[in-house]
Amino acid sequence: MSADAGYDEFGLLPDNAAEAGLPFDRAPAVARRTFTVGAGQKVSAIHWHSALPDLVLLHGGGQNAHTWDTVALALGRPLLAVDLPGHGHSDRRADRDYGPWRNAEAVASVLDQAHRRWPGRGLVVVGMSLGGVTAIRLAAIRPDLVRRLVIVDVTPQAHERHGQLSRADQGAVALVTGPPVYDSFEQMAAAAVAASPRRPRSAVERGVRHNSMQLADGRWTWRYDLFDRPQGLTDFASLWADVASLTMPVMLVRGGDSKFVADADAARFQDLQPTARLETVADSGHAVQSDQPLALTRLIADFALA
Repeated sequence: MSADAGYDEFGLLPDNAAEAGLPFDRAPAVARRTFTVGAGQKVSAIHWHSALPDLVLLHGGGQNAHTWDTVALALGRPLLAVDLPGHGHSDRRADRDYGPWRNAEAVASVLDQAHRRWPGRGLVVVGMSLGGVTAIRLAAIRPDLVRRLVIVDVTPQAHERHGQLSRADQGAVALVTGPPVYDSFEQMAAAAVAASPRRPRSAVERGVRHNSMQLADGRWTWRYDLFDRPQGLTDFASLWADVASLTMPVMLVRGGDSKFVADADAARFQDLQPTARLETVADSGHAVQSDQPLALTRLIADFALA
């Protein structure tokens, strides 16, 4: 894939569709929206299908809204895919606090601004990894905004599990602790390909292009601010109380080959939410939306959109 200056973030959608075997007769209506969430802080989101969204998609740490492109194409529904603070096209925070507590406040502000157009209507919120714990916090503090909740391969025990994993088991998550700057796009893409054995090289390179930017000196860096120990990303255990407080239907989806959610964590989740639906997606690592996007789409549609 060429890393030229003519990059069009939505021009790559036909490639997503082709890899997943989805029809692509014409490009869907898709555009960026920007929201101010306090003190001039901007949060960017991708609005799919222009109509009032009924879903919100929250990505994991070190990712961005484009991680959901294939899922969004498969769903074919109006939705918002949000770039969390410090990720993608959203502003970086001066305090560098990118934990679920501050993230949830920012996402709530985004939804409050969009919510003015459909007051009283909660949304389906889908969150993966950091986006998943953010979604738990959001649903706990603003249940009016969340009609149904889908958590992908994360629980409040994530900090402990992450510390127990080898770099190989971490997969692409390990890139966050790797070099922040690369001499070339090809070098950066090669590192991502090596960390993502379940995905086609073309898909990984496309994801890297969405998640990178070229510096003035010609080198490349990631489009996120997670290096050098940012705040709020160490211990999520207090969010178990938030899990216990949830009042909307909840589904926890695990990657079948992922070690980010232990059996004991899933059991604790269901003890606190006895009616929660637990699903496991085979042949998937931590990033279920990337490894098995159609399987995840089917689960979301069956659970939340039927």
